[in-house]
Amino acid sequence: MADIVKQILAKPIQLADQVVKAADEASPNFRQECQELKSKTEKLATLLRQAARASSDLYERPTRRIIDDTEQVLEKALSLVLKCRAHSLIKRVFTIIPAAAFRKMSSQIENSIGDVSWLLQVSTPASERDDEYLGLPPIAANEPILCVIWEQIAILYTGSLEDRADAAASLVSLAQDNDRYGKLIIEEGGIGPLLKLIKEGQLEGQENAAKAIGLLAKDPESVEHMVQANVCSVFAKVLKEGQMKAQAMVAWAVSELAGNYPKCQDLFAQNNIIRLLVSHLAFETIQEHSKYAIATNKATSIHAVVMATTANSNADNGNIGNTYEEDQNNKQIPHPSRNQPLIQLHNVVTSTMAAKSLSKPPEQPGNVTNNTNHVRSKSQGNVKTVHQTSHPHHHQNLSLSGICIKARESEDPETKAKMKAMAARALWKLAKGNSAICRSITESRALLCFAVLLEKGPPDVQYNSAMALMEITVVAEQDTDLRRSAFKPNSPACKAVVDQLLKVIEKADSELLIPCIKAIGNLARMFRSTETRMIGPLVKLLDERESEISEEASIALTKFACTGNYLHMDHSKAIINAGGAKHLIQLVYFGEHAVQISALTLLCYIAMHWPDSEELAKAEVLTVLEWASKQASMIQEESVETLIQEAKGKLELYQSRGSRGFH
Repeated sequence: MADIVKQILAKPIQLADQVVKAADEASPNFRQECQELKSKTEKLATLLRQAARASSDLYERPTRRIIDDTEQVLEKALSLVLKCRAHSLIKRVFTIIPAAAFRKMSSQIENSIGDVSWLLQVSTPASERDDEYLGLPPIAANEPILCVIWEQIAILYTGSLEDRADAAASLVSLAQDNDRYGKLIIEEGGIGPLLKLIKEGQLEGQENAAKAIGLLAKDPESVEHMVQANVCSVFAKVLKEGQMKAQAMVAWAVSELAGNYPKCQDLFAQNNIIRLLVSHLAFETIQEHSKYAIATNKATSIHAVVMATTANSNADNGNIGNTYEEDQNNKQIPHPSRNQPLIQLHNVVTSTMAAKSLSKPPEQPGNVTNNTNHVRSKSQGNVKTVHQTSHPHHHQNLSLSGICIKARESEDPETKAKMKAMAARALWKLAKGNSAICRSITESRALLCFAVLLEKGPPDVQYNSAMALMEITVVAEQDTDLRRSAFKPNSPACKAVVDQLLKVIEKADSELLIPCIKAIGNLARMFRSTETRMIGPLVKLLDERESEISEEASIALTKFACTGNYLHMDHSKAIINAGGAKHLIQLVYFGEHAVQISALTLLCYIAMHWPDSEELAKAEVLTVLEWASKQASMIQEESVETLIQEAKGKLELYQSRGSRGFH
């Protein structure tokens, strides 16, 4: 960049020299005015040369703006001074230059001096300028906020870690205040130094910078700029090695980028963001959470999905929190559940150590002790006790992945909860509409994590988990392979998820209700004919006073009863038996327009599949459909009108026989 800045400065320096030279050739009539311009131009030239010497430290964005303006001022000054030169008697007599022109030019040169002086100051580290207030340069008179942004970004380039953390916090405030300010921060080159601070900074600086990145990710163009600046790899590094508070903020920023620019989802996946987020989600949530962990045999597969609550999770720390590098190491070391002789070896080694400890000081560990450290770090024994008494560098073995498990365990509960909430939110945004990422998530233990957190997590963790499940099931509804692999009816994880979704639906009194209704509806095709326990709770929601809930319940039940569902006959009968017809009729007559359409659609399907139902005849469904067919607002969509006509036709055919045709 230094070479570019030198090239930018070359022309204005030449122009300043020309102005000085031309001022010396001015006629006596204008000599005083030209000498004043010369004096100020010489001062400006001195500052320009100083800037050229410090070109490697100059912040490029304001440098370009200020030097461009300075160059224009010097060109005008040179033109003015050249008019003052004495070449002939006629020119001396007839050349008239208003005094205001000199005053205006003098003012412009003074402004340029102020701009260049400010540029040199703002490019100097704060520690070297005694924290003096820089003020606003003249160039920022019409847009003061631009100067503030320049100053903060310059600090990000040249300041100490503490100063950079404060500058990032200032940019956070600006980005929160105004979207336009956020655009200016990006345009003025703020992304690069923010990402550098995330990589190199201390905890506060990392948090502030990650928050700024998330706030600036307002639109696809902005996110694309961040992606080109390598934001994915920077975030992956923090999620792998950073402190949990910084990791939580980075996870939130991932959710913002992915939510506002879905094209970056795959780039995050390529940088192992998915597995890192799942690792954080599963930490102290379940055992053997990751698809990248060592596989156990079928005899222990059910045990592998036993849910551990937060209260007893500390007893299982040796079995959780695996990340990518741990899993790579695990591939080379057999898992204890698959190799019983290893446990026996562990017991033998432990006994040997106990015997040796009576005759050998602990600070002189032999080969047996070292081997014990290695074996027990992969077993389910009291690994920490052995490490602390037998090896002075036990922390190295606690963190095979680069994330210190002990450090994660020592975090306060609030930070752990926030980390889970942000990890779930990031997975929710990353999963939206992306089959590959949904497959990666469901092949891990993330589904079981969501089930556990949906039941026992804090409110924000529960909500983000519910939203993640909803987005995954939206994709699974359209992707048959994903649905069959991820939501097998006999899968323990699938059972756990469905159980928790139904608990929320049955409780029906939280903000989790809508996403859980949608998730159950999206899974309608996976349920067997005998699996009807979700129909009753959904039918009850049709009588809900909130129209949005009634509408979503109707839509979910429609996915059970529609012709595209292979078991539509069984599900339609279950809806009728649960008393769905009377609720649907009420919604068709008195519901809001969107609720009327969804309820009418469901009513048509169950009428088409069971036209000889006595319950439908008693409820006078045919009369309802005849009324609906005459309402212009209900038959605007051709598909709805077609359904009404088909349902009416079947009801007229069967119910005209009277009660003899009813079962």
